[in-house]
Amino acid sequence: MRKLAVYAGAFSLGIFLAQYLLPPDWLLPGALVCLGLGWAAFLLPWEVRRRCVAACAALALALGWNWLYIRQVQKPLEVLAGMEGPAVMTLCGYAEKTDYGARAVVRLEGVPLGKAVFYGDWPLLELEPGQTVSAVARFQSAGRIRDTDVTSFTSKGVFLLAYGRGEAVYGSGTSSSPRWWPVRLGRAMAEKIQELYPDSSAGFLTAILTGDKTGLPEGDGIALSEAGLYHVMAVSGMHCGFLLTLAAGLTGKRRRFTAILVLPLLVFYALLTGGSPSVVRACVMLAFLLAAPLFCRDSDPPTALAAALFLILLANPFAAASVSLQLSFAAMAGLLWLTPKLMRALAGERDGFFRLLAASFSATMGALVFTTPLTAWYFGRLVLVSPLSNLLSLWAAGLGFMLGLLSAAAGFFCAPLGMAVALAPRALVWYILRAAHLMADIPHHALYYTNPYLKYWLIFVYVLFALACVLRPKGRRKYAAAALLAVLTLAVTVKLGQRRCQADLDVFVLDVGQGQCVLLASEGRFALVDCGSGNSWLSAGDMAADYLSSLGCKRLDYLILTHYDQDHVSGVAALTERMGVQTLLAPDVSDSAGLREAVLSAAEASGASVEFPGELRSIALGGAALAVYPPVGEGGDNDEGLSVLASAGELDLLVTGDMDRATERKLLAAYDLPDIEVLVAGHHGSRYSTSEELLEALRPETVCVSVGNNSYGHPAEEALERLARQGCTVFRTDLHGTIHLSLNREK
Repeated sequence: MRKLAVYAGAFSLGIFLAQYLLPPDWLLPGALVCLGLGWAAFLLPWEVRRRCVAACAALALALGWNWLYIRQVQKPLEVLAGMEGPAVMTLCGYAEKTDYGARAVVRLEGVPLGKAVFYGDWPLLELEPGQTVSAVARFQSAGRIRDTDVTSFTSKGVFLLAYGRGEAVYGSGTSSSPRWWPVRLGRAMAEKIQELYPDSSAGFLTAILTGDKTGLPEGDGIALSEAGLYHVMAVSGMHCGFLLTLAAGLTGKRRRFTAILVLPLLVFYALLTGGSPSVVRACVMLAFLLAAPLFCRDSDPPTALAAALFLILLANPFAAASVSLQLSFAAMAGLLWLTPKLMRALAGERDGFFRLLAASFSATMGALVFTTPLTAWYFGRLVLVSPLSNLLSLWAAGLGFMLGLLSAAAGFFCAPLGMAVALAPRALVWYILRAAHLMADIPHHALYYTNPYLKYWLIFVYVLFALACVLRPKGRRKYAAAALLAVLTLAVTVKLGQRRCQADLDVFVLDVGQGQCVLLASEGRFALVDCGSGNSWLSAGDMAADYLSSLGCKRLDYLILTHYDQDHVSGVAALTERMGVQTLLAPDVSDSAGLREAVLSAAEASGASVEFPGELRSIALGGAALAVYPPVGEGGDNDEGLSVLASAGELDLLVTGDMDRATERKLLAAYDLPDIEVLVAGHHGSRYSTSEELLEALRPETVCVSVGNNSYGHPAEEALERLARQGCTVFRTDLHGTIHLSLNREK
């Protein structure tokens, strides 16, 4: 078994090197070099020869396999990027809604390997897996979207995006093949849950049973995330363990019969939930665990873990960049290595309830220690209440999963019986969500890496405990001292983060992609001008809430919306759910996209008072002052918006939203604007905004462009040239990230 672990581990290492470090042109030469090293390893002593030969052979296979996969799977799809033409596509699953229609994972006719995502119209939602759609499509690479390699698509074997053009023919083909049975059963189960659970518990149970989180209310999702419980809904090894526990309970202690029943059931469940790396990892490890006694072998969890990673990366080397895979394997490594050590240290020879608590705490901490650096990198948060919330809720999640599955199964045969069984899961879901909301309401329940000092604290803590582990003498006191020092330094870190805003007016132009979100802070008072992003992978509301929380803000004083475009208001719901708003100021105009009502509903639900300025509105913000100008244009959403002038003494910043040059002239004519120091470029640097007239009248010294990946050509060369002629210093969020400016009045 250990030989397999060496080979699988070396193969996995080679794939990670190929994905993260080595250029594609180096893969084949690298494989040949590894083969040469493998032959040279035959000169080593027998004790180490076998392992070295196996490791070199595995590395050579990994690099060669990655090269072959790119050549045979990725490139045949990416060669279509930039083209437009007819295509016949077979759905690999059910379509899901988007803001402008629907999308589905498909396979292109004539390209047998690799997948694409097709963006089409609403009829796509009525198709079943296995059916086809014929359409003219414009193709785009799924591997180069944000000027960097994209992992969310390529890690799932998707290398092409197809955008429908014109009329499409939907519904040919068949969905009756056994290949599609797991996906169809997953949809049928989700529909049955909706029947049995008429309240909000349906979204939670659908998520933990099938992996579909689209029905979960946004407020519940935010609470689970803030409490460190969102992993409960990400179908993973934990859920496979619940399934195994349920099967073992139904079959009794007959190990052979349990193995024969559970092995195909795990494969079917993995297909039903979409085959995420975390589920595949769990299925392979449980298969090793169940099959080992059948072949009179001892189970070896590290070997099973390495073998699972080998199989996943063999199927798709790009899965190495999957966040789900990295978190799942890191958590499992912590459970295998650190959890037993913590358990022995905490429980010793004790039994009973204390041992149960120690086991739960040890498992949670073992997983957290290995996953915290990854969650910091990918999600930018450190959830301090996670051990407590997991201790309170995981047992309920397990029971809820098993009873929810039983209620859905019973509901297919007898609806009244299914509804009766559903009473217990409904109560358990209520308990979990209530616990999550309570945990999320605790002050400092989570910390955010928008506090730049927090990452240094995290590195310090890992180094601190590593030193405690290797230094003598042995004993618990040094770990207790390290823990106390970690807590004290964390308190200092939090205070330092809150004291970053010491200027008369601090301005943060947040990097929210193609959108706008400008945070203003002065003497403990906070205002936010716009909160939206046009890039679906970014949540402007969460980002703004993270910054506000790290600065010590518990409730936002003012939220000012220049207008109702998606890239200026998409984050309002998430922001108000997490932070709450004292006063919302917005234009009293209708919007073509119908976002006004959603924004006002979210604001009112948070207890905000809503104002529609019809004339100049002056606001005191700590040591600064805000002037909110009413709409001066007409004829469109962009030109009927608010403008904001923030001033600290003689220093001024102006935000004009998306108004064009004609409306800028009207603003200059209607109000006596001062010379300003900072301008947030209009309409993300559009050629039609930030006109010569505005620049000559206001003479800004610094211009911030809030912009991200887009197809509009923002910022336009014409706009950048105007700024250069004016002698402005230009900062761009797509190049410089979040921009922090401090304005101090002269003493």
